[in-house]
Amino acid sequence: MNNLAIKKEEYTATKNACKLCTPLGASLVFKGIRGAVPLLHGSQGCSTYIRRYLISHYKEPIDIACSNFAEETAIFGGGANLKIALENIRRQYDPELVGIATTCLSETIGDDVPMFIREYKDMCEGQELPPIVHISTPSYQGTHMQGFHGAVRALVEGVAEKREQDGRINLFPGMVSPADLRHLKEIMKDFGIPFTMLPDYSDTLDGPLWTEYQRIPPGGTPVEEIRAAGSALGSIEFGSVLAMEKESAGRSLFKKFAVPCHSMGLPIGVDETDRFFNTLSSVSGKPIPAKYQEERGRLLDSYVDGHKYVIEARAVVYGEEDLVASLVQFLKEIGVIPVLCASGGRSGHLQKIIAEMIPDDEQKNIRILENADFTDIESMAEELKADLIIGHSKGYTMSRRLNIPLIRIGFPVHDRVGGARIHHIGYRGTQELFDRIANTLIEARQNASSAGYTYM
Repeated sequence: MNNLAIKKEEYTATKNACKLCTPLGASLVFKGIRGAVPLLHGSQGCSTYIRRYLISHYKEPIDIACSNFAEETAIFGGGANLKIALENIRRQYDPELVGIATTCLSETIGDDVPMFIREYKDMCEGQELPPIVHISTPSYQGTHMQGFHGAVRALVEGVAEKREQDGRINLFPGMVSPADLRHLKEIMKDFGIPFTMLPDYSDTLDGPLWTEYQRIPPGGTPVEEIRAAGSALGSIEFGSVLAMEKESAGRSLFKKFAVPCHSMGLPIGVDETDRFFNTLSSVSGKPIPAKYQEERGRLLDSYVDGHKYVIEARAVVYGEEDLVASLVQFLKEIGVIPVLCASGGRSGHLQKIIAEMIPDDEQKNIRILENADFTDIESMAEELKADLIIGHSKGYTMSRRLNIPLIRIGFPVHDRVGGARIHHIGYRGTQELFDRIANTLIEARQNASSAGYTYM
């Protein structure tokens, strides 16, 4: 008899993931293209889930087409369904672009989507077809951010061309809010720089009240501007984690068309916003407009005024890796200690980036969780005795159980109105975020006070 004990490998299941599905990110990008229709190659449940999540956050009607897998399709393949879906979309929407994202099911059975697209184009020979852009997005292989960045890269690789240079700058802002996108457009116009921002869902997902339903909302990045992206003076790409990846839209344009790529973190905080404005000025050869120098000065003044309320407060930060990294840089700037930095992403870069931002992270007992779920985040947040939590709505139940205030930021914000109007970036967005943090901490101390003081 073998007396050796058999050691079981420990297995941990994800209970409440700190991430969303990959095709959701791709669908969001396609919603930021003028006249585009997102098409999920998979089952109706996938498109319904994504529509529900996006509608809950943006409070706008959202159409996402589907190739409508059923049992037979899952066995014999979905080529016929995809071609029917493309034909239906052309007939009902007359789109300027169709963006196809795959789901877990179509990826698992091995559907050859590029081949199906070629077959469809052969069927339609002689007809004028819109650009059809495909991105592989199985959720078991990534997060919504990988779907987002992958779709932006697929668009420039599939549509961009080399043309005569017109002084344009490509801006790849990442997954920020419609309010942030509007602010970025304001900045570019104030600089007087022609630009292509990809994607731009500032109007398509946060538009005015309609008198009647519109299948494709107005707004978005024109396809013609994406074509011109190969002739830009340069590209600016937000995301410190994205900057460490092998592939991105900006690097693709550099390799194919020699368009210089400038990578940086999201412009949250004085330092990163300075970097963005200085890069804009350097690439365009134009000075920074005076109004932004004034915004910067007001922000610094508020740092001085509010420093005593935020210094050495302990924060839990979670969400997309690029957002977490940029928030950590900002919190360091104002003296808040990010005791726990967590993300459902698993790029492997987050720990290194934060260690570079805060070299004494071990001394300050800062914990970093990658590929995290909320069970782990909550357990660690309680242990670290945090003063506030910064992240999206999926952390609400954790905040409630631990009795720690939650500052909602990022995506999704499901339990408040105005998720699309939360401003994060630039001196102006940083100002709003700083005020929210300071006032949240003041309110918590005020509520804990027996006197409930009314004057500071």
